[in-house]
Amino acid sequence: MQVTVFGATGRIGRLVVERLLADGHRVVAFVHDPGRVHRTDPGLLVLPGRLFDRAAVAEALRGSEAVISALGPTFRRGGAMDLADGVRVIITAMRGAGIDRFIGLATPSVADPRDAPHWKRRIRLMLGRAMFPHAVRELNEMVELVVGSDLDYTLARVVTAVEGPRRGTLRAGFLGLDPIAMSSTRADIADFLVDQLTDRRFSRAMPVVSG
Repeated sequence: MQVTVFGATGRIGRLVVERLLADGHRVVAFVHDPGRVHRTDPGLLVLPGRLFDRAAVAEALRGSEAVISALGPTFRRGGAMDLADGVRVIITAMRGAGIDRFIGLATPSVADPRDAPHWKRRIRLMLGRAMFPHAVRELNEMVELVVGSDLDYTLARVVTAVEGPRRGTLRAGFLGLDPIAMSSTRADIADFLVDQLTDRRFSRAMPVVSG
């Protein structure tokens, strides 16, 4: 399968690319700075571009069957482009390319209809709004765009991403219903994202993932 990865040079994105290549997939890495891609592979195509360049995004999707977005919000105003704006461009390009599968990242501060009332979400939402109001706004707008689309999406709500090796013990579920830990390694998160290419248990859902 050919997969286009956005945010491929980030701490989770680069691990997504590594896992995809290890599994034998072809990868199109759409990046702002190709100099940050420190590997070569016959299955890897690195395309430089900006998310506001609709033609470049459309080109990055040519021949792909799915999109994995490891993009995250900016934590300050004045960035080149908000997360929601970038995802809006991606969604439009996906429709034009006939691509249905979108896999991305979110946080538990955004609710899924399957969640039960839970104190952890209330606390994270209050803290997020107080400390990173711009990032919370971006995430909520992004989620509204994805959920409101006709895409077959999975958004992994990450509690806290930490460095460390793969543990292979990642849990996925919904707040108030399933056991949720306080952190997960970026390697395990990357594995979860890639696994969603074939695992449709969370189709059109936003599971919380944690170690």
